[in-house]
Amino acid sequence: MLCLRQVCLFTLRRYQARTLCSDLLLSQINGCTHEDEVFSLVGRNKARLSEKHVGIALNMLWQLQKKRPFLLRTSDYIRNHSQFLTLCVLAENKVEHMEDEVIVDALYSILRLNVEDHVSLAKVLVTEAWKRLERQVLLNLPALSKFALCLYKQHRHFSPITGQVAHIVDMKLDSIQDIRILSVLMMSISEVITESFRDRLLHKAEQLLEEGHEVHFNYARRILQFLQNVKLRYHPMLEKCNRIFLKSASHLDIHSISHIFGLYEQLGFDNAEFRLIAKQLLSETVDDYHDPETFAKLFFSLGPMAGSKARERLLVTAANMAEEFSSHQVLMILKTMRKMKCRNSHLLKKMASVLHKHLDSYHVLQLVKLTQYLVVLHCQDLELFAKLRMLLLGYLKSSVIPADTAAIIRVLAMLPSFQVEEMIINKAAAVLPQCRLHHLNCIATALVKWNHHSQLHWQNSSELCAKLLQKLNDCGFQRLQKAKNLNLLLEELPYVNGEWFEEALNEETLAMCQHLIDQITWANVLPLSFFLIKSEHRCPALFDRIASLTVENIDKIPTSEIYFILFLFSALNYDPPDNEEFFKSCIKHLTSNLSHLETYHLVLLGHVLAMAGYFPPVLIMTIFNVSFLSKLDAQLKVLPDTVKQRVHSSLMKLNRAVCLECPEFHIPWFHGPYCQRVFHNSMSQINPQRQHIHRMLTEILGGSRYSRISVLTPYYYEIDFECVLDVNKKPLSYMAQNIALGGVGGIHLRHDIKDEGRKALPPGAERIALEFLDSKAFSKDYSRHLKGEPAVKKRHLEILGYRVIQIPHFEWNSMVLSTKGEQLEYLRQQLYGIQ
Repeated sequence: MLCLRQVCLFTLRRYQARTLCSDLLLSQINGCTHEDEVFSLVGRNKARLSEKHVGIALNMLWQLQKKRPFLLRTSDYIRNHSQFLTLCVLAENKVEHMEDEVIVDALYSILRLNVEDHVSLAKVLVTEAWKRLERQVLLNLPALSKFALCLYKQHRHFSPITGQVAHIVDMKLDSIQDIRILSVLMMSISEVITESFRDRLLHKAEQLLEEGHEVHFNYARRILQFLQNVKLRYHPMLEKCNRIFLKSASHLDIHSISHIFGLYEQLGFDNAEFRLIAKQLLSETVDDYHDPETFAKLFFSLGPMAGSKARERLLVTAANMAEEFSSHQVLMILKTMRKMKCRNSHLLKKMASVLHKHLDSYHVLQLVKLTQYLVVLHCQDLELFAKLRMLLLGYLKSSVIPADTAAIIRVLAMLPSFQVEEMIINKAAAVLPQCRLHHLNCIATALVKWNHHSQLHWQNSSELCAKLLQKLNDCGFQRLQKAKNLNLLLEELPYVNGEWFEEALNEETLAMCQHLIDQITWANVLPLSFFLIKSEHRCPALFDRIASLTVENIDKIPTSEIYFILFLFSALNYDPPDNEEFFKSCIKHLTSNLSHLETYHLVLLGHVLAMAGYFPPVLIMTIFNVSFLSKLDAQLKVLPDTVKQRVHSSLMKLNRAVCLECPEFHIPWFHGPYCQRVFHNSMSQINPQRQHIHRMLTEILGGSRYSRISVLTPYYYEIDFECVLDVNKKPLSYMAQNIALGGVGGIHLRHDIKDEGRKALPPGAERIALEFLDSKAFSKDYSRHLKGEPAVKKRHLEILGYRVIQIPHFEWNSMVLSTKGEQLEYLRQQLYGIQ
């Protein structure tokens, strides 16, 4: 017994000594301030390192790196250090004894230190964690989210183990109360979830975000990444995340800003306030970034909204840094130049020169994008285009993916002086049955272009081209006929446009949408409205369904989406059966949520309502306010040019409509100088058809002094022809002609026109505006209904005192008016009402 007691005491003392030593070693590792200190401790204590020591040491190496600025990190030094290899071997040997959190921390640390995924330790750690998931041991939510993030960083997006994590999240979703944990899990499992699970995750995220706790911008960024991964543009969540970014503005750096801009671009979202803040932050540091990676992100983020001085500095720095850019960074610079509409020849030459050494590193879709950018930017490097052509043709020959094949064919058609080979046509014909609508559209666009420019030179090429076009039409029609799900069909339609689709499939697509009309819900009225706006077809059944669903679900539809629904009805000048209820319901919802709309959105909304004849006082007085207009002016400086022009034009039209239709608001007309600039910059021509009508009008009235051509009215409407008839229907002469008719080659308009002839009319006289309306003024369906803009113009001209005569192109060019005499008689009837 005594001997046994001595052995036990000896063992206990030894265990206590070892524990004390271990705790001391653990404290020493935790107290390290440099990586070399960690490695020194590892080297001196290899035999005494437990699985916990190893895990803490690996984690400490990452924590020390994390504290340093990105450019001062030394991951290469750590990975190549002999003691790091020792740590990895020890960790691999002790992995089965590690606690769950230690396994996850070790995996996370080595991945953040950029250890390759195929390294043995990474595989062992993942395998062990997977075993514990299957045994339902690794169920601690913080550890689970960190492990899920590791899998995401290893690109195991579709792995069974990711599915296992998703299953656990599905079961434990109600118990998750931390938005940080939820955001990580959402992003990590996004590729292996069902649509219903996706919606549950979003609903949970909205709940946690609405609880009012402080939310780090990284959590919001992960939620945006989730939306991008599941290809969902969910506007309420986008707006919530954007508000978080605005609150966190002082903590954002160039890496965060560029990532957010990239996600916004992919999700089709924009926010002027965020742009303004980002521009201010980045403009202050425009000269501080000297490494290629950070500068490329700066160029991408700041370039499209930079002022002239900052823009010039960016272009000069990019040219000087060109040789240092990686293949990805070159692509980013060219993409941004395209967005900036920047054709700086010096920078473009530099980028083209660098590209020669990078071409082999691009995958096929990157080559497609690269070619698009170079063509749009008017690159003149023919040798580069020759290399691109060769690479693209090589990819085309081996391509078995319809989307890739269609993209290559479309971009080959953009190449200058491209000679089409028969192989391309045969390749296109082979993939047609597997193509989605927008892939068919790509191939059709290329084929029509090649045929139009006579680039098909081999024997029987025209016959082969005709057969392929017919097969294209058949495949498109068959794909539409097989459509059973409206949502899937609407996913394809945003990418389809151009002559081929309009001529071959537009009507069939509308017919299929009507066939699936019962599948229209409040959730898909927006994409359906987008398609109908683009198609310019008035389809009463679809329009009425959209209107009724909008009224029934007005509180569910995001405020920003209602604008596009209203635009559909206003632009195509369609009144649903309950027109008043529809517009009043939309207006009530919008005016109670004005604060949720962007400044420039309010202008667009005001214009689209004015087009339909609605002028909500709250909205009008909000817009025509000095502080609002000052804020709008600041935001317009950072918006893309196309948006900027659209907003300027909408504000002018709204100002004009309010002045003419609602004088009781006492809003002044302040767009005269803007209109003068627009007319000065648009050197339009009077086309031959209008010249022909003017000659006939002159003949009917008895001389050129009785009519004016291309007249500017008050509030800057331009009308084709103007004349004045007295009380006895006799034409009155103009004292001065502003524009003289020229030769048959065309007449250029003067833009300094003064309204010299607009004096008070004699009693009983009437001023007549005669307008020729081409096809753009009408919807494209068989109804030939007048669209919103020309209808508003007629309404406003009548307020200005005109009798408006509109000559539709389909009447003027019809067989009924095939002779000069018939045309003269038609004009007489319009002017004098003679039957």
